[in-house]
Amino acid sequence: MPELAIQTAGLIKVFGDTRAVDGLDLSVPAGAVYGVLGPNGAGKTTAVRMLATLLRPDGGEATVFGHDVVREADAVRSRVSLTGQYASVDEEMTGSENLILLARLLGHRKPAARQRAAELLEAFGLTEAAGRQVKTYSGGMRRRIDIAASILNTPDLLFLDEPTTGLDPRSRNQVWDIVRIVVAHGTTVLLTTQYLEEADRLAQRIAVIDHGRVIAEGTPGELKSSVGSGSIHVRLRDAADRPEASRLLTEELDTLVYLEADPVALTARVNGSGDEAAQAARALGRLAAAGVVVDDFSLGQPSLDEVFLALTDHPATTEEAA
Repeated sequence: MPELAIQTAGLIKVFGDTRAVDGLDLSVPAGAVYGVLGPNGAGKTTAVRMLATLLRPDGGEATVFGHDVVREADAVRSRVSLTGQYASVDEEMTGSENLILLARLLGHRKPAARQRAAELLEAFGLTEAAGRQVKTYSGGMRRRIDIAASILNTPDLLFLDEPTTGLDPRSRNQVWDIVRIVVAHGTTVLLTTQYLEEADRLAQRIAVIDHGRVIAEGTPGELKSSVGSGSIHVRLRDAADRPEASRLLTEELDTLVYLEADPVALTARVNGSGDEAAQAARALGRLAAAGVVVDDFSLGQPSLDEVFLALTDHPATTEEAA
């Protein structure tokens, strides 16, 4: 059996009348990226704060590398690092000053602190910005300096709580590259995200959570296979036709239809009975007969968006109250 970085059983956290985490069961193997996927308000951040010893659980048990997060909190803290959703560095200081200060607080002597800061600034592509105040950094640069601060001392486990929220695609890809480098050096990463593509690209295993509990778990491939063997992806010429296209596809395929962020795109699962191409052809014929013009379509594997929609009846990017 592989070593477990995290194990929880029936983990609970309650705020007033809200059960933010409601019986969470996780088994996170060491040495890889483990994704926790869910919408805002699903309990992801609360779970991370309990595992990082910042919140005390109201029920259940949790261990990090075998150490109980309540009874052995100091031992847990010695092996973990946390990058939250918001920058934790001082924006009035330069990038270099932030890293040197934090390295000194972690016990490095001044020369070693300067060397470690310089190494990380170079590794994260921030050398040219090292002498600038962090408040002048772009969103992507802030996330990179934040992650650099989290690995001044290489942790055994790094919590990344929605690290790319609000970033543009280029900055998001830069953060993904950094995560891969961190894992290649032996650190386990617990990644919380509501971005399906992010979980698909980075995580070896994924737990899908909703309303504070795990509703599915497995590799990205296993989760996709669980909702069907294929999907039809359609791009329309006119966004105004999408409601009618969604209705027709729902009737023809007898399945859920996912409305993508692109206003002319939608996706529907096929039932995996072995004649996916024939089902897709009938569906496209139905659209054509109704005067709905399709500019492009493809038949492929389900996406994690469709997995989440099938499991919860709402997409992972739904804004929910915490």
